[in-house]
Amino acid sequence: MAQTSSGTMDVTFPSDQEILITRTVNAPRHLVYRAWTTPELVRKWWPGRRGEMTVADMDVRVGGAWRYVMVAHGEFEVAFHGTYREIVPNERIVHTEVMETPGAATDSEEGAVINTVTFDEADGGATTVRIRTDAGSKEVRDMIAQSGMEGGVREQFELIEELAASLTL
Repeated sequence: MAQTSSGTMDVTFPSDQEILITRTVNAPRHLVYRAWTTPELVRKWWPGRRGEMTVADMDVRVGGAWRYVMVAHGEFEVAFHGTYREIVPNERIVHTEVMETPGAATDSEEGAVINTVTFDEADGGATTVRIRTDAGSKEVRDMIAQSGMEGGVREQFELIEELAASLTL
């Protein structure tokens, strides 16, 4: 189902192992993409309103790695990493994502989910962003869905919209 207005976010489950998040952002696609792929901009939106980002390492190219670390307001650290599998500027990013556990290797792809992020032009100069997560199993999908992810992603999109609107064309 296509989004027609900014500010609302749909979360659906297209299959037993997938989550689809759809949100229209009131900003041009190239600015939303820039906010998504520029480390100093990612630092401003990725933690939502739940903490402070301490690491935003990104090598945005096929085969390149990324790693994000934040200190949540509860003073605990949360870290994720992955690799980029496909990059189509201003249109599509496919990457793996692994939530790090203390003591685990940060280059391991074990347990990775695959995220496909698309940026589509919408009416009025807005951008419809779709994040399709292939969790690999119903159990992992359900664990992600029940983790509080939806509230965090809502905050992220609010901040992306504010940030992209402040960027120059």
